[in-house]
Amino acid sequence: MTRTDAAAPADAHTSAPARLRVRTIAVDETAPLVPRLDPRHPLLWMRRGEGIIGLGELLRIETRGPDRIADAAREWRRLVEQADLDDRVGLPGSGLVAFGAIAFADRSAATSVLVVPEIVLGRRDGRAWVTRIERLDSASGEPAPVELPEPAPKRDVPRVRFTPGAMPPEAYTAAVGDAVARIDGGDFEKVVLARELVGELHEDAGLRAALAKLADDYPDTWVFAVDGLIGASPETLVRVDHGTVSARVLAGTASRGRDAASDREQAARLAASHKDLAEHALAVESAVATLAPHTARLDASPEPFTLQLPNLWHLATDLKGTLGDGSSSLDLVQAVHPTAAVAGTPREVALAAIAELEGFDRGRYAGPVGWIDADGDGEWAIALRCAQVSPDGTVRAYAGCGIVHDSVPADELAETDMKFRPIVEAFGAPPPSPPIP
Repeated sequence: MTRTDAAAPADAHTSAPARLRVRTIAVDETAPLVPRLDPRHPLLWMRRGEGIIGLGELLRIETRGPDRIADAAREWRRLVEQADLDDRVGLPGSGLVAFGAIAFADRSAATSVLVVPEIVLGRRDGRAWVTRIERLDSASGEPAPVELPEPAPKRDVPRVRFTPGAMPPEAYTAAVGDAVARIDGGDFEKVVLARELVGELHEDAGLRAALAKLADDYPDTWVFAVDGLIGASPETLVRVDHGTVSARVLAGTASRGRDAASDREQAARLAASHKDLAEHALAVESAVATLAPHTARLDASPEPFTLQLPNLWHLATDLKGTLGDGSSSLDLVQAVHPTAAVAGTPREVALAAIAELEGFDRGRYAGPVGWIDADGDGEWAIALRCAQVSPDGTVRAYAGCGIVHDSVPADELAETDMKFRPIVEAFGAPPPSPPIP
């Protein structure tokens, strides 16, 4: 099912896409991006203070089911073909863009969305720009002037009390034990199991304040907000920029040390861990196998490296190549999702085990999140360290772990607590429990 245009009925398919007029100009703008966000409906894609924000919603493309990504890509191409484009900046994120969030599973009740804002404010490489996007019809005159909101004053993060959701701790450890038994029995090599925390948000400016804290605390991640999905992901699913393809694969995790010496020991232990290296190798193999058919050349880091984040260490591998078949970033998202880093190996068997063992709908957690432009270029991450905020204020936070042969249920539970930390602290809550010793 595909829905185009927020004004259309939920079961409608629009045969003729809206005609858009898009104008991008350079501006002299130095204020931070986050304080200009709409606090109730933020649209954000940022890392190290650079990226794009969207204001207002001109239209959206909504899809569901197994073909949700392909359907979104097709509808986006149709929209672009009808657009009147004038981009005088030419940087990633300028011109016509849509912010996207894709449901993890084929059978998810959650919609997958591409949201086209009315105004985009962007900053990259020391340059800033504004894009105005309007419907183009017979009544359209000169483009409307752009009026950016004044940056809002910084506020304290909202106070959300989280409680276990559909997968409480004791159920999670039991599910991990079941998964390990199935791995030992030869059913699959790896499966990623997640659990959720649930809370209530009652503050109008809460999302902007929560995003500001994520951006301050985790500047090297992709901080994002799309249709109520907010988070700070360290994992680049795929990036396409003028024919260059890149990705960052993360799998294998360790807590940070209590001091500099123990922190180095933790990183070294992770780099030598047979369990984590095996889990990481499966994730890299999955990413290479799905990206390689679309590239003329694809190179990977010679060895996994340890990636330092404020709350943990990850094993990481970077991939970089040259696009070989003209695929758009959404086409590549369709090819690689879901990766072994968030599903497992073999993919289909692992997905069936996730549906059975987790017992809840992941929604957009662990799905692709990012943006696409008129050329098909874009940046997409995996929606990790995230929460989905519903219109009624319900906040569902998610965290998961890769389960392999020698996974220990109690250790995996502790790892999920560590991974919950960024999002629950962004909502003013303490970490669910102490980090792994």
